[in-house]
Amino acid sequence: MSSNVKSEFVLKIAGKIGNFLVFLQPKKALRLSENRITLIHKNKKNLNIFERLMRYSLVQKLEKIDDHNTIAEQNRNFWSNNKASELFMETEDTFNTDFLPNCTFIFDLLKNELSKGSQKFNTLVEIGTGNGDVLNYLSLEFPDIKRMVGIDLSDYQIELNKEKFKRNKRLEFVAADAFDWVKTHGHSNTVFVSSRGVLEYFLEHRLQEFLNEINQLGYTYFIAIEPNGADHDFETQLHTQLYGNEPSFSHNYPNLFKNAGFKLWHFSQKPWFQGGNIQTFIGAKS
Repeated sequence: MSSNVKSEFVLKIAGKIGNFLVFLQPKKALRLSENRITLIHKNKKNLNIFERLMRYSLVQKLEKIDDHNTIAEQNRNFWSNNKASELFMETEDTFNTDFLPNCTFIFDLLKNELSKGSQKFNTLVEIGTGNGDVLNYLSLEFPDIKRMVGIDLSDYQIELNKEKFKRNKRLEFVAADAFDWVKTHGHSNTVFVSSRGVLEYFLEHRLQEFLNEINQLGYTYFIAIEPNGADHDFETQLHTQLYGNEPSFSHNYPNLFKNAGFKLWHFSQKPWFQGGNIQTFIGAKS
């Protein structure tokens, strides 16, 4: 029996056992599935073997959503409420297990890029700062950038971050829509960062407008670390596709940045730990 056949057989058995457990424990199943995004991303370390099997069964049964506007609205509603903070706490270890070993190389490349130019960059803005760990890390890696701003939709998470990082006086945390914040407060000589799943929640036209707005500010750099569907070919598929059970938007990031007038100085992709997708790394400058 081949490994693929074995894998399919194991998943089939897991699904059947999960279905049976869901039938036996409907209240627990309801608690596990009360929110679509939490169900998909829930940290397995916090679940016993039976709950993992139930979760697998529930994920397989998620109703398919194809309407982009509905997806964007549901995702925005989730990330702006307290449930998002619960997810940030449950997945905190990915800063150590994913970001540090797999993503920090691009910031070493950014240091080299910044050293080539005569412009001084005094502000770094992280879009979708989440629990603030990445922004705190960047404040240590870029000591010459005096202002570090973390923007997130969740008022609750922002207040948690202010308390958590109150000793780091260079960090500012703001509860806001990133597009609105940039229109009001954005300025030249700024580095923008998105890390591991932020821009994937923008509708394509909204993301294009957002990048256009940033490019018009003046001298800016943008580091985007974003997931994509593994089957998204940027050469032949120029527009956004859906991927995952959440679902999210797999954008053609090179195309969107170039359309906004940015020059790409870095592009690479790596396998991502979640669901067999890929992680795309973009380094762009206006």
